[in-house]
Amino acid sequence: MGLLAALTRGLVRGADRMAEFTSKRGSRFHNPGRGCKRIGFLRKDRKFCLIQEMIPEFVVPDLTGFKLKPYVSYKAPEGEVAALTAKQLFMDIIAPQIEKDVKNGTFDPDNLEKYGFEPTQEGKLFQLFPKNYVR
Repeated sequence: MGLLAALTRGLVRGADRMAEFTSKRGSRFHNPGRGCKRIGFLRKDRKFCLIQEMIPEFVVPDLTGFKLKPYVSYKAPEGEVAALTAKQLFMDIIAPQIEKDVKNGTFDPDNLEKYGFEPTQEGKLFQLFPKNYVR
């Protein structure tokens, strides 16, 4: 919106309607809150009914004897994590399952769906390799 349009809108509507509506501009009963989730509800008699299940509960582990500190220096060397490739993912997750089935004698090459293989991409929202499949 241009400057001229904003000025004319302010003159037509009045300057009050252009400002942000905060608790200072509302009545004494106006309480916009802080945007957090309510942990209960108001009854008909305008009393607040607290529901214990809606109160957030933070589970913090016991850190006694924990040797690491919360600060990491900027002088610390960069971590070296190689990018995960499809071959590494296959060798880490699928290959041990196939090896176990071969040793047990339960491996069936016609039933590769057991290991996550999908022969077609039909019915998928996002097709992984649409150029590789017959349409």
